Amino acid sequence: MKKNKNSNWKYLSENISLKKPLVLVFGNRFLLEDENIYQEVKEMFTDGHIVFGSSCGDISSDAIDEETITITAIEFEKSTFEIKTANVNENKIDDHYDSFKAGKDLISKFNTKNLKYIFVVSEGSFLNGSQFTNGMNAATDDNLLITGALCGDDARFEKTVSSYNENPKQGELVAIGLYGESLEVSFSINGGWTPFGPERIVTKSKGNILYELDNLPALDLYKKYLGDKSKELPSAALLYPLNVKSEKEKNSIVRTIININEDDNSMILAGDIIENSKVQLMMTNVDNIVNAAEKAAISASQIRKNKPN
Repeated sequence: MKKNKNSNWKYLSENISLKKPLVLVFGNRFLLEDENIYQEVKEMFTDGHIVFGSSCGDISSDAIDEETITITAIEFEKSTFEIKTANVNENKIDDHYDSFKAGKDLISKFNTKNLKYIFVVSEGSFLNGSQFTNGMNAATDDNLLITGALCGDDARFEKTVSSYNENPKQGELVAIGLYGESLEVSFSINGGWTPFGPERIVTKSKGNILYELDNLPALDLYKKYLGDKSKELPSAALLYPLNVKSEKEKNSIVRTIININEDDNSMILAGDIIENSKVQLMMTNVDNIVNAAEKAAISASQIRKNKPN
């Protein structure tokens, strides 16, 4: 289902009755902050388990939208699911958020018997994504498939919201655990981003804060490459993330810039960036992102089909 800013809900597929479905609601943060949004969705799925998350745009079967909400409702024939929540503020000490502990505590809430997979919808405006991921993996000894995403806020970089069975709010972490002996899960990743420009060496960083590239202030160098678009920071950074290569990682990773600090010429990233890593600017367009999402879906489907019985 989809709803535009000034329209009613529209079914993008057949309207069928579902029993106790898992209801995933993603969309524009302003629309999700409507005080009636939870009740509105609850009236359509009275026995549903409803998970909300703000996004940076929605890809559906008929369009790519920004000021919309999309709903995917799923009924399971044999598998079951549990949903656990926490709030980042529970791990806040003197304005410092312990992202590792937040991830570990959240996943530790699950009963692990027949647990096959966890899907996470997470606060995305100030959480350190890589430390959060490390904490989640530590809770399972790296022995469980976990995927998901940090929530978005278009190009505003103000705040993100998420929730389970209540109106969306800040700082919320939602994890959906899927159980079942017959359940099989596969996944694939395809970013659609293209590196460009020279590679630079990270000469000073701490956690997810990047201070220097090639011994020069990182933000100054980044602004130089953006040119006139630097006036649009931090929103312009959404279009030009960093491709990061390090000796510790098998593959290069994409690091989104979630904020900047003019005082010390630094950039705050969505995850850790290690000193001596090589970084390069990246760019893309809407078509490349959509095509990459389609390729990832096809690849995940093929992985499942090729699994031995």
